[in-house]
Amino acid sequence: MNLANKLTVIRIFLIPIFLVFIAVKGIPYGKEIATAVFIVAAMTDKLDGYIARSRNQITRFGKFMDPLADKLLVTAALVSLVEFQLIPTWIAMVIIAREFAVTGLRSLAAAEGVVIAASWWGKIKTVVQIIAIILALVNLTYNNYYFVLITKISMILAVIITILSGLDYFMKNKDVIRTDK
Repeated sequence: MNLANKLTVIRIFLIPIFLVFIAVKGIPYGKEIATAVFIVAAMTDKLDGYIARSRNQITRFGKFMDPLADKLLVTAALVSLVEFQLIPTWIAMVIIAREFAVTGLRSLAAAEGVVIAASWWGKIKTVVQIIAIILALVNLTYNNYYFVLITKISMILAVIITILSGLDYFMKNKDVIRTDK
């Protein structure tokens, strides 16, 4: 297993650690540790992609597991934020539904031998979602009016870009879902 794939596996293993620290009451600095774990996990996403491309070590495992690890991490964080009432359920559902829809589109394309690469919108979406989630996680311990406002604005921006990204994938790949085939 190459280094990029190891980083992907580490990201997956960090998810339950994140969940323990964010969810279990009474752990000293639990929310801060959860935030730090989330940030480290999010950083491995950028790092594993860079390593895989720079070393020409792109593998089938990485192509499958890297986006799955991203979706698991973001979903775990969003569900946690809903639980703490930091974001409304609809925001989490829109983001998660887009992930399922694009994953389904990619699966249909793969069945036809077509690979749908990450788009510019998809990359922007990931960055904005991660920033919004980090702001919301920090909001768990540092809660004032302005910080709450910045968090809400960043989450709304994440939803808008998430929707635009999903539309972009479907518009560019509408041949994959044609019903007349």
